[in-house]
Amino acid sequence: MSGATSALEVRGLVVRYQGHPAVDGLDLDLAPGRVLALLGPNGAGKTTTVEVCEGLRSRDEGRVAVLGVDPAGAPDTLRSRVGVMPQGGGAYPGVRVREMVGLVAACAADPLDPDWLVETLGLASCARKPYKRLSVGQQQRLALACAVVGRPELVFLDEPTASLDPQGRRLVWELVRALRADGVAVLLTTHLMQEAEELADHIVIVDHGRVVAQGSPESLTAAGADRELRFRAAPGMDLRLLASALPEGCTVSEPTSGSYLVEGAIDPQVLSTVTSWCARQGVLADDLRVARRSLEDVFLELTGRELRS
Repeated sequence: MSGATSALEVRGLVVRYQGHPAVDGLDLDLAPGRVLALLGPNGAGKTTTVEVCEGLRSRDEGRVAVLGVDPAGAPDTLRSRVGVMPQGGGAYPGVRVREMVGLVAACAADPLDPDWLVETLGLASCARKPYKRLSVGQQQRLALACAVVGRPELVFLDEPTASLDPQGRRLVWELVRALRADGVAVLLTTHLMQEAEELADHIVIVDHGRVVAQGSPESLTAAGADRELRFRAAPGMDLRLLASALPEGCTVSEPTSGSYLVEGAIDPQVLSTVTSWCARQGVLADDLRVARRSLEDVFLELTGRELRS
């Protein structure tokens, strides 16, 4: 490792298409040994941002430093320190799995053992198959192998688990965690909120090319301290007394028969109020659980629920 204090630094990034900003003043920071998840709806500017950082697309304004170097026209010495997993694979149609991994490894100074990596990523059974005959999931895992075989210091993963089954997804998660443990910086884009919560140290949510929220998964889901308390009991209970006993800002409803929902800032006092009220009604509060809003809830609140093309 180079000992750089910042693996990736982006300041005021602007990219325009036909005069319209696809990325509009974006800032990012990523330190070695950390995972940053870049989230956003389709067309929010995620892939464009990643491609600029990879040196594959030009920018109109702003500053980008990858391992301390501007990726625009970057020397080969920088490219050998960065791993890239693009959307859509990116391998030659006729190349065989083992040949492709070996080809990328031959360009690195200290690569991982290609045979070990092929085995680890579950590609040994198709090692002699050409890329065009692989399943989509196998193509994804081959692209990941090519991104990490050179022992990079920074890895860009653009939707690394798209089209993978649960087993393949868990395998990728384990590899990302191993990269972080080895001090590798990882920037990933994903549409899977659980994936971001599981892997990311820091999350940046973008929409229309701008950052609309950022922070750790915990801080984003805890913002506002809004939670839900759900429980089951006899259907059709009169909730007026419970509503009057709850603290200001809390509401109670029966969304479906026998299923009750208390919304607001849930604390031990609220929990005690609900259980005491149920006891006075002579009923047992069953399946009682408290949950914070999920990262998906936060994402939809910030970016809307309408479909994006």
